[in-house]
Amino acid sequence: MEMTCNRCHQTVEAGTSFCPFCGLPQLVYSVESAAGEGQPVHWSEAVRDASSVSWRPALRAAIALGVPAGMLSSFLSPVGFLLMALAAAWVVSLYMRSQRPAWITLGAGARIGLVTGIVGGWTAAATTGLTYFARRFWFHEGQNFDSLWENLVNQQITQQWAGMGVDTGTIGAYKSLLLSPEGRAGCVLGVIGFLTASLVIFAVLGGAIGARMQIRKRRPEI
Repeated sequence: MEMTCNRCHQTVEAGTSFCPFCGLPQLVYSVESAAGEGQPVHWSEAVRDASSVSWRPALRAAIALGVPAGMLSSFLSPVGFLLMALAAAWVVSLYMRSQRPAWITLGAGARIGLVTGIVGGWTAAATTGLTYFARRFWFHEGQNFDSLWENLVNQQITQQWAGMGVDTGTIGAYKSLLLSPEGRAGCVLGVIGFLTASLVIFAVLGGAIGARMQIRKRRPEI
């Protein structure tokens, strides 16, 4: 017969006095001992649900690491996605240092990673947008951006679609849409949205991995 720990929700075999994962004392019921004892046993250690999160310290760690990670993860850098996952795992580690005793589930770690990803994703989106704005209007690099965009549209749309047999009218209409101010703005917003969503996903994975790394077998303190 197997039971579930009230703290970490891991499977504990019947008759085990302590949880092998988090060390929480388990209540072992015996018919012989129950007949001679009239008072239940009270443990001195407080029990907290491992899936719950104390958001005040978690938010502090998420902001402290999510903001710089988001700034470094802007412009769709592949290294930035891994950096965001690492930041989320680090946030979980910092959060666990403030918890006594320390225990957490994968779901709680993923939620902390989600908050870290939201902070980092919005920071990355703001950094990317402000950088594009500054380079176009403050440093007068708009002509360079327009030339790169036109070359990209000509290569990806005109040449490839023509090779696929798409008619000239459809290619011209789609090309005009992409080269219009609205089309350019929509593409930039789409790229920024993709960046933000990807960073959030990687942060959730990093938070879950960070929580998994925190799961250690801990001997009970006597």
